[in-house]
Amino acid sequence: MEKMRMESVDMTAQSIDKIAAMFPNCITEMLDEERSTPDKKVYKRAVNFELLKQMLSPDVIDGGETYEFTWVGKKTAIVEANKPIRKTLRPCPEESKNWDNTENLYIEGDNLGVLKLMQESYLGKVKMIYIDPPYNTGNDFIYRDEFNMDTNEYEEGIGHLDEEGNRLFKNTDNNGQFHSDWCSMIYSRMMLARNLLTDDGVIFISIDENEVESLTKICNEVFGEENHIGTIIVKSNPRGSMSTSEIASLHEYLLLYSKHRTMASIIGHELSDEMTSEYKFSDENGRYRLLGLRMRGGFWRRSERPNLFFPIYVNPTDCSISLNRSDVYCEEAFPVQPSTMEDGTWRWSKEKVQISARLLIGKQVKRGNSLVWDIYQKDYLERETERRTKAKSIWDEGEINYQNGATEIKTLFGKSGIFDYSKPTYLLKQAMKMIEFYDGNIVLDFFSGSATTAHAVMQLNAEDNGHRKFIMVQLPEPCNENSEAYKVGYKNICEIGKERIRRAGENIKSQNPLTTQNLDIGFRVFKLDDSNMNDVYYAAGDYTQDMLSMMESNIKSDRTDLDLFFGCILDWGLPLSMPYTSETLEGG
Repeated sequence: MEKMRMESVDMTAQSIDKIAAMFPNCITEMLDEERSTPDKKVYKRAVNFELLKQMLSPDVIDGGETYEFTWVGKKTAIVEANKPIRKTLRPCPEESKNWDNTENLYIEGDNLGVLKLMQESYLGKVKMIYIDPPYNTGNDFIYRDEFNMDTNEYEEGIGHLDEEGNRLFKNTDNNGQFHSDWCSMIYSRMMLARNLLTDDGVIFISIDENEVESLTKICNEVFGEENHIGTIIVKSNPRGSMSTSEIASLHEYLLLYSKHRTMASIIGHELSDEMTSEYKFSDENGRYRLLGLRMRGGFWRRSERPNLFFPIYVNPTDCSISLNRSDVYCEEAFPVQPSTMEDGTWRWSKEKVQISARLLIGKQVKRGNSLVWDIYQKDYLERETERRTKAKSIWDEGEINYQNGATEIKTLFGKSGIFDYSKPTYLLKQAMKMIEFYDGNIVLDFFSGSATTAHAVMQLNAEDNGHRKFIMVQLPEPCNENSEAYKVGYKNICEIGKERIRRAGENIKSQNPLTTQNLDIGFRVFKLDDSNMNDVYYAAGDYTQDMLSMMESNIKSDRTDLDLFFGCILDWGLPLSMPYTSETLEGG
């Protein structure tokens, strides 16, 4: 039987294996300082990066300037993302809802560690990621990873610890590494997040002007600039933010990246009532609108696309068209720019006009003091697939106002001030509606906050009979003792998030009792914790058969059978939502 590792996958070792398969001459060895002793030297595989760079370049590399985005701590952030951890996720059925039947997850703990533990069970299995990370405004807390913190900073108490010992750091702008700390924090998490996306998966990231440029550069590097689908401007505050004295900011940004752009399952949005009203004509094939065949923008001049300038002939009796002049098709139409009378181009080639002539009609239009013939395309509303439109680059609907997020929290909890700056579910639903989901697809949010994403997943599933699953990850940041949340009994953000999911799910089912009977409104709770095994000199993978006796009492005394079971689930790369049964055997 294969030995258990009892630690997250070693991403660096896996990457070295892949490089070795392609470039074996670039693999060398170096001293393993952690495992070596004064009496015994232990070596490990490593990559000769200078040789690897040369292998990937057609020119001789001898140093020099390159285009790159870097900061203090970037290399360390990369190392940290790849470094394995000896932690586990402990199940908490008593804090869960519908533990035995749900496929949703709520995980408490530092998201860097959680993302590492998810690398095998959820590798390439997450359809959509949405995150709303700290904006680095100088007043918010960011995750102060261990590699970013020296002893002096710890002793000075720049940040503070939550109940689980996780460190939060108030990154004020007088910190010498104000931007570097934030970039390191987000970079390692983006590296791990990309691994979890399906090949057709996408990630949405909310951000404001403080770090939008840095985040774009980081995502261009991690996901590839060619996979940047776009940046959406979200009109989040119609009245304008007063955070700066010069400009009242009305908007934030929503960055959208894909795992592989050519495979991304982005289908756009449904047509609005205003859009469908444009389809005011009809024939035996259904409702349609008329779109001019003449090119309106881009390379519209004849000199730029001469092959797209040609005559189309119209039958004035039934307005049908042909590429050939005849006694029936006797009226001539050219793509002419009406305001300047310059020769333009058609949108379609001769070949496409020939094949799709049934979709084109001629129509007389007034040009100056004369009537001339122009060509139009019948664009039908009903197609073989659902008619949709491309998502717009500006989202300014009234429902997108972030004040609606606070209203939703107040409605659920019956009190304002429980959670500040919650995103509205409308924003998340608009993002999800852009994506083609299949049954069982996963939506991940590893900066879960008040769990808006979980709320939106359940709401949209209720609306379209979908079967999306959610995974929420949140550090249990303590609530301020003077806050409304603390006064009514919520000690940390996770308690607020879990309660919101409970209340939102029940509310959705009560409003739609006939259509939500099978709606999954439950969630399994897991908490990030140290390994189930006592600390020993040897790692789990170092044990041999003759050393098994040393492991008899190696399990920590506070761990249950369920702890050990889900520790194995993670190690085997199985999903945490999988069903299971437990039995007491005779004599057990």
